[in-house]
Amino acid sequence: MHAWPASDVPALPGKGRDLRIHDTATGGPVTVAPGPVARIYVCGITPYDATHLGHAATYNAFDLVQRVWLDTKRQIEYVQNVTDIDDPLLERAARDGEDWTGLAERETALFREDMTALRMLPPRHYIGAVEAIPGIVPLVERLCDSGAAYVLDGDVYFSVEADPHFGEVSGLDAETMRLLSAERGGDPERPGKKNPLDPMLWMAAREGEPSWDGGSLGRGRPGWHIECVAIALDHLGMGFDVQGGGSDLAFPHHEMGASHAQALTGEYPFAKAYVHAGMVGLDGAKMSKSKGNLVFVSTLRREGVDPAAIRLALLAHHYRADWEWTDQVLETAVARLERWRAAVSRPDGPSAASLVEEVREALSDDLDAPAALAAVDRWAALQGATGGTDEGAPGVVSRTVDALLGVAL
Repeated sequence: MHAWPASDVPALPGKGRDLRIHDTATGGPVTVAPGPVARIYVCGITPYDATHLGHAATYNAFDLVQRVWLDTKRQIEYVQNVTDIDDPLLERAARDGEDWTGLAERETALFREDMTALRMLPPRHYIGAVEAIPGIVPLVERLCDSGAAYVLDGDVYFSVEADPHFGEVSGLDAETMRLLSAERGGDPERPGKKNPLDPMLWMAAREGEPSWDGGSLGRGRPGWHIECVAIALDHLGMGFDVQGGGSDLAFPHHEMGASHAQALTGEYPFAKAYVHAGMVGLDGAKMSKSKGNLVFVSTLRREGVDPAAIRLALLAHHYRADWEWTDQVLETAVARLERWRAAVSRPDGPSAASLVEEVREALSDDLDAPAALAAVDRWAALQGATGGTDEGAPGVVSRTVDALLGVAL
């Protein structure tokens, strides 16, 4: 599976700062200081109803992580998956009388177009669950052989008790985990499971549903969590720098994935930091596919909204915050984009020597994009009020906004 084209990232003078970011597992900030190659895995879409603004906000956050690392002169090994086989995808295809593969391909293509328009830096490895199945099956077999997994009526389950660190990613109590498991694709009430929280690794073939050769597991398809584990271990290995996604992935997805990997390898931790973006709401409720209260990037683009304005609307909110999309949010972003473009269009302006460092400082402090925007606002306001004589200033501002915030002026 191919990703989308990368936009150029201007090189800035000097060198950026190491990223200090909130880690869900520890509940506080950690400094992520990778080696020469920074490794990040961000969980991708299930390709139906893509790309809504909740998706865009999440991928914007991890695009900023990449830009901070690039500014420190590091290379980046970025991996993202596409869950192109799963119950919700099959259910949507059945509802609409559409072939599930056609639905997945169309929505993935639209996602690529939206990511390109928003100037999100692409992953180096963009892997679909279906193409990962040959690598998933041996991992499930290994978990079975080690006693970390068991078979129930043909389905294979992971035993959460096989990982002594289970629960350390989300920090939730058992009852909360059980409730969230039921809400987010688990089956805690299924009789015969050793622990209600045990997640499925391999679903035996169901009549009328797609299935693949699972070797000793029999025909079937993979569970959700093992998909990401197989892809991450293949391309990043254990102990990579950042595992990212929306806050609704902390449990069960990232919790279970960490336990799968740790039980497979005997190593700890799966990732050095678990970073989660907040949820975007609409009309008082979280924007979600199940509720259908979605605003799509592609719809805004068709209506003539500049993708740079959409990106500024996302950047105006701290990545960990839950916030609500409104017409005013977009209007504010459009006005900001116009001010910034007017400011950098002049032949000279007030000195921007400190601006690069102000934006760097803001982003290195837990991706504080609103503070970075405020720094550019101050320069633009000064430009509008008094102007200046520094002929290089508009170019410095434009390159800084492009390189660190992903907005082309």
